[in-house]
Amino acid sequence: MMMRLAVLALALIAATPSSARADATAFLGRNSADNDRSFTRGFAFGVSLLVVGFEFEYANSSEDVAEARPSLRTTSGNVVVQTFGMPIQLYGTTGGGVYRERLGNDEETAALINFGGGVKIPVAGPIRARVDYRVFNLKGHPRQSTVHRIYAGLNLSF
Repeated sequence: MMMRLAVLALALIAATPSSARADATAFLGRNSADNDRSFTRGFAFGVSLLVVGFEFEYANSSEDVAEARPSLRTTSGNVVVQTFGMPIQLYGTTGGGVYRERLGNDEETAALINFGGGVKIPVAGPIRARVDYRVFNLKGHPRQSTVHRIYAGLNLSF
């Protein structure tokens, strides 16, 4: 009997609608790998249920042939673990995806794994400032297998 009550309680909790939150971020930042530093820009879209969320992110940096700095385009899906109920939201994230590195006619496309974290700080209403740091481990044969990225952006919560 106790087991049936526990199963029923769990089913009721799982069936109760939870308020999902979504947000979108547009960002500018810097990629760095060894001595290479490049400007990057991108966007992210996320959905969360209290502490755990999921995020899709796209970022792109341009190549500089004169400096022998390749372009880097990353697309990833991430799991996010975050604080809630506080004005300033801290989060950690990890995930995987695909990257494309290009310099002149040389091109590499392969998988990536990333991890990092950041903070979302309220500015006004649903608008927040977001600061994020990530480490990307690029698989395949990139020029640099580890790329660090830091960015700042505007985040809209809805």
